[in-house]
Amino acid sequence: MSRVCAVSFDRHGKLHYFDPGTLDVAVGTMVLVPTEDGAEVAECVWAGQETAETYPPLVGLAAEPDLLRDRQNRARKAEVTVATRRLVREHGLPMKVVGVDVRDRAGLVIVFFASPGRVDFRELLRDLSRTLSAKVELRQLSARDEARVQGGIGPCGRDLCCSSFLKDFEPVTMRMVKDQGLPPNPLRISGACGKLLCCLKYEHPLYVAFAEQAPAVGETVTTDDGEGRVVAHDVPREQVVVRVSASGARTGCSLASVCGSRRVHDEGVS
Repeated sequence: MSRVCAVSFDRHGKLHYFDPGTLDVAVGTMVLVPTEDGAEVAECVWAGQETAETYPPLVGLAAEPDLLRDRQNRARKAEVTVATRRLVREHGLPMKVVGVDVRDRAGLVIVFFASPGRVDFRELLRDLSRTLSAKVELRQLSARDEARVQGGIGPCGRDLCCSSFLKDFEPVTMRMVKDQGLPPNPLRISGACGKLLCCLKYEHPLYVAFAEQAPAVGETVTTDDGEGRVVAHDVPREQVVVRVSASGARTGCSLASVCGSRRVHDEGVS
């Protein structure tokens, strides 16, 4: 059995999982994690526990020189952010600075920005390089990547999936919205990025499986209250909503009580 802990480079930022090995880590412990540019400082936000899965190991605990370098890089990020926003205003470009990454070992500064269209930033890049005395790269982000970098709270009241645990963006379609019986209201089905909510994909397989077993809307079924017609599906409760023909009342019936296979089984037993 190995161990796993969660770390974050920024408070309330995306979580990354590593094996602490024999290191004594607790919430708030500053650790060194491996990156493509070398070991970087991160904060442990979830203490280690045993797991059957395998995760990359931590490099070690952060020492004072590591913490000093991390503080200097954070101050450098703030400096770059202010300078970039000032120059963007001076050049009158339709750009929004979303994030900054300082790679001091390589002498590189990466500025992430969002824009509604393509931007000619050649003059801005020249002025930035001169102002910051460093090699600068400008990278445009999509709407979803912008939400991932900035973070925020979703309509569920929790941190955005993309900025906390979601690793890859999978396609979400209007078909998923329709299958789940949601209204095509952008305010109800769109996330912080303006695209369809990623979480629509999480429960979609449950709705598909339910539809394959349940009687279709409009189909006539027999319930304990008499014969009626299915008017809706209630997937979270695993029920179908039936309007009873005799009384006109709506009633919720469990899927097992109205599906054909269960009725055939009950009739065979009786």
